[in-house]
Amino acid sequence: MSGLEGSEVRAIVAETLAEQQRLHRDDIDAVVLKSVATVLTSFGIDEEDRKELRADFQHLRRWRRSVEQAQSYTFKAVITVIVTGFVGAVWLGIKATLGK
Repeated sequence: MSGLEGSEVRAIVAETLAEQQRLHRDDIDAVVLKSVATVLTSFGIDEEDRKELRADFQHLRRWRRSVEQAQSYTFKAVITVIVTGFVGAVWLGIKATLGK
């Protein structure tokens, strides 16, 4: 070859491919960041204010958990009322049967 050995050619090709891959990855990162910023902006969220955004999501998570907990307590209360009513009815039936 004209002054370049096979290993040098492979090194140059490998470096060129690696650089193209880095550029491609940077392009993809830029598109993704722009897309995310556009979506956030469409929801009225300023992507620059990350602390505020984080606080909003934390608040939503706390609110969701409290709603789930309230639903759980409501379900337990309903079951308790049903079981208590059933036991009360059985007790009244036993009392009526024994009282005759």
